Amino acid sequence: MFALDGGTLYSAVDRKPKSSSKLRRIENARARPDVTILVDHYEEDWARLWWIRLRGRARVLDDGDEREHALALLLEKYSQYVKEPPDGPVLAVDVTEVREWQA
Repeated sequence: MFALDGGTLYSAVDRKPKSSSKLRRIENARARPDVTILVDHYEEDWARLWWIRLRGRARVLDDGDEREHALALLLEKYSQYVKEPPDGPVLAVDVTEVREWQA
């Protein structure tokens, strides 16, 4: 789940059970902030396939105003977050490149 605000993509660590409190994607972003995010759409009708790839610099928001802003965007977009708001860090990706394709 993600929300876009201008040139920044936000994704939060939600409350679903995890095998560890230290998530690889968060630790990888801390160690190597150059990231790629791929979103794809599949259907049996191959004429309706598409993908979009975003590249950028990641930042991990553990607290602060920007984290709260990101959570507000996510709560507005995803109704399930209203009942159980994310309580972990937020991954912020400042997008520097966008590539897309569709059939």
